[in-house]
Amino acid sequence: QVQLVESGGGLVQAGGSLRLSCAASKSIFAISNMAWYRQAPGKQRELVATITRGGSMNYADSVKGRFTITKDNAKTTVYLQMNSLKPEDTAVYYCNAASITGVLYWGQGTQVTVSS
Repeated sequence: QVQLVESGGGLVQAGGSLRLSCAASKSIFAISNMAWYRQAPGKQRELVATITRGGSMNYADSVKGRFTITKDNAKTTVYLQMNSLKPEDTAVYYCNAASITGVLYWGQGTQVTVSS
């Protein structure tokens, strides 16, 4: 029932910034957490950042200090502010929402390409 739509990806120079958004088609009831993942070609999908219902945030070591995850409960939207981007950040970024019952929702992904 829930549709997640990512936006904000694109081409950016190394050292630049992007802000990704993930909007749900409707409000999500009883979501335990939301998250951003990324996947580069030939690589496994990697957890980038998570945020709980209470607002607790966690980050992968590779992005800690550079990326910030936030959410807007009224809009049922999660954001990923990405600063100091590196070429190795190039990937398709996916948002994820998990209900307290374990149901997972995924967006279709948005491409982020960081040039040297």
